[in-house]
Amino acid sequence: MKEALDNAQQELKRVDHLFYVSLKYTRTADMMRHMVERLINAFSFGIESLLKQAKEQKKIEDIPNNPAMSVELLMKTFTDEDTANYMSLYLRLRKIIRAPYSKREEFRRHVTMTCTIDNGEIVEVNIDILKEYYETAKNFINHVERIVEGREEE
Repeated sequence: MKEALDNAQQELKRVDHLFYVSLKYTRTADMMRHMVERLINAFSFGIESLLKQAKEQKKIEDIPNNPAMSVELLMKTFTDEDTANYMSLYLRLRKIIRAPYSKREEFRRHVTMTCTIDNGEIVEVNIDILKEYYETAKNFINHVERIVEGREEE
């Protein structure tokens, strides 16, 4: 449980470096994909930490290996609205990373990665959107930390 939380925090440090250093100098869609992959990893470790805690408290019997089933179980176990919002972003990031993508304005400030996900929905990911995703991931890991350590909402 604590190990998964530490892994999530390590992934966030990597995302931080990718965002503020690597992406700043390269500005490529591939770097954006690496960031999305790291964000997915951070979310996965956070989910794992919450499910391990729920298992310790005997709220669930076992932890599924499938990410979609893990999210479903997590949303049944932790019914607050924040968790639901975080899980919808996690699932969206997973769809983005699996979708074919195109690049626009690489090596420029407005580099954009365009993906087509569910039912032809077109998603454009740029630096500003990545920043929002990163901030949301940090908030999720803080949320997980509060739950795991038993602290009240700040």
